[in-house]
Amino acid sequence: MLRTLSLAMLALLPLPALAETPAQTPEEKGLEIAREADARGEGFGDFQAGMRMVLISKRGDTSERELRVMTLEGTGETEGDKSLTIFDTPRDVRGTALLTWSYKTQDDDQWLYLPALRRVKTIASRNQSGSFMGSEFAFEDMRAQEVEKYTYKYLRDEACGELTCFVFERYPTDKYSGYTRQVVWMDQAEYRVQKIEYFDRKKSHLKTLTMSGYQQYKDKFWRPDEMEMVNHQTGKSTKLYWTDYRYDTGLTESDFDQNALKRLR
Repeated sequence: MLRTLSLAMLALLPLPALAETPAQTPEEKGLEIAREADARGEGFGDFQAGMRMVLISKRGDTSERELRVMTLEGTGETEGDKSLTIFDTPRDVRGTALLTWSYKTQDDDQWLYLPALRRVKTIASRNQSGSFMGSEFAFEDMRAQEVEKYTYKYLRDEACGELTCFVFERYPTDKYSGYTRQVVWMDQAEYRVQKIEYFDRKKSHLKTLTMSGYQQYKDKFWRPDEMEMVNHQTGKSTKLYWTDYRYDTGLTESDFDQNALKRLR
């Protein structure tokens, strides 16, 4: 009887609190999303692709350029990807090339080769917000978007077409960035960027990038067929159409040194 009574009294006592996992802050969740997206893109090695760039004026006039893009994945703890973008047409820009060495924490290195002058021009960090070859993409848009180059803040979940997206902000840590913040829509199914809104140094909405037509390569890596950057302040836009993705093409570090710029054909 006493044993039964004792058990009954114990049942009335408050149970010790169970260990709970601390709730994530919006900053922690935003960083977690970015890291997961980055992890899903690791291990591609190298790839090459073709690109058609269409410049669209405020009046709707268009001009086109054909390019080639080569990318080599970074393998070191601080080293990011290396990329080389080469213009094939039209004739007046043929041979122009942008070489980018990305790093995870330090400033990226970028060089622009101008064949008419036979000159390699260094793109200084303070000039990275400038237009890339007259397009609505800035030089900083053309580099690898390393996770460590931003801080993050998760905002909400939101429908994006037939998908559901994470919506989060990222803030460039580089004091010379042309942006104060970017709002990113990334689908929860495959962690693919669907849209980014860019805000300038005056915190005004400057541009919107949309990505569409994703295709999967090597049963793992998702790449968009089309990217469109719209400048809301000028009324201009630029479309990039990607073609002929090829992986494991045998690219090496020597394909991405400054001397390689002058060897281009």
